[in-house]
Amino acid sequence: MVDNVMLNQPVPDFQLPATSNKNFQLSDYLGKTVIIYFYPKDSTPGCTTQGIQLRDTYTQFQQENAEIFGVSRDSLKSHENFKDKFTFPFELLSDAKELACNLFGVIKMKNMYGKQVRGIERSTFIIDKSGVLIKEWRGVKADGHAAEVLNFISTL
Repeated sequence: MVDNVMLNQPVPDFQLPATSNKNFQLSDYLGKTVIIYFYPKDSTPGCTTQGIQLRDTYTQFQQENAEIFGVSRDSLKSHENFKDKFTFPFELLSDAKELACNLFGVIKMKNMYGKQVRGIERSTFIIDKSGVLIKEWRGVKADGHAAEVLNFISTL
């Protein structure tokens, strides 16, 4: 069991399979600001809204030397369909084994249709150019969050 990463601490290097036949390795992005957003499920209304708003502001994130990665427990096939359908310019990472979910502590018990289910709490993390976690948002509301993240990034 890995301890959760803490604010103002280096994030341990980790690797996950990504869309576009890529492999994500955190250490490959040293020198860039990395935005990792965890979302519950591909193609659901909130997750789609969040992805579209990140897509629509992607150029501005790029201008700030920031890379965006979406993470859920969905399969790569599901991710590819979601990414293609909404033309996301960023990669989606498949965390079926909950490696990153556990590292960032985003798995929570949630109420769904009156039942308790284990799932991802919508959360966003900013890792600075040297690999240190500098900001986290937990229990995020999808609509408007991309603008909030961009606003924070532009202050770095």
